[in-house]
Amino acid sequence: MKKLLVHLSELLPHDRKRGCSKQAWSVIAFLAFATASGAFAQAAPSAREILDGVRLRESQQQLSLEGQIRQENIVVPFQLQQTGPVVRYVFSNPDEALQLHLGDSDSRLEEITKQGTERVAPAQLDKRVRGTAITYEDLALKFIYWNNARVTGSENIKTRDCWKLQVQAPSKQSQYSSVNLWIDKGGGALMRVEGFNDAGQLSKRFEVVSAQKIDGRWFLKQMRIEELAPGTNTVRARTYLEIKNNPKPPAQR
Repeated sequence: MKKLLVHLSELLPHDRKRGCSKQAWSVIAFLAFATASGAFAQAAPSAREILDGVRLRESQQQLSLEGQIRQENIVVPFQLQQTGPVVRYVFSNPDEALQLHLGDSDSRLEEITKQGTERVAPAQLDKRVRGTAITYEDLALKFIYWNNARVTGSENIKTRDCWKLQVQAPSKQSQYSSVNLWIDKGGGALMRVEGFNDAGQLSKRFEVVSAQKIDGRWFLKQMRIEELAPGTNTVRARTYLEIKNNPKPPAQR
């Protein structure tokens, strides 16, 4: 077990002053236990351990891709650039750049202007991106940082075995009072998200439609976002987030 812990620790990024973060060590310990005893198949890890894995996965990616947000006759192209925990969404017509910082305990969304960067205030997080059903809060993945979380079961989504979690909003500043998450047991990817309003009614659903392999790694290809009329199953707006399989080359210096 000791050798396994050492091996797993070498696979994770280290802070030069402190070694692995506490969050990374919790992931290492869980992975070691699961590998040694078959716990993945036998028992659910805690909600915190699962969400730690999701946050770690999201903050480690290195990519530069093109994509679009599509809703009926609205098509919004963008560039997605990520270097570790910093993600940029670059839009045009009109020009707009959003920068997302994925931290250990929270995420921070900023708007990049000619004057510098300005944090998107909590009151603005429910603002829609270019008139679509996607909000700034959705882009910031705020709900994966909510501490009030519990595992509610296990389900298959698109042939993938997933943990199902419920997380509660820590304050009234979110558009959601609670969110259900379906997280791939194997890779830690978000496969489905359902957001509920203050009345406990389903108001928005995100679901991965397809994935794609780029440079030997799996990435999102298409995600469907449905905005529902509260209290019904009627879809008021259906939006697609699509990533193209044409990685952009690194910028020339």
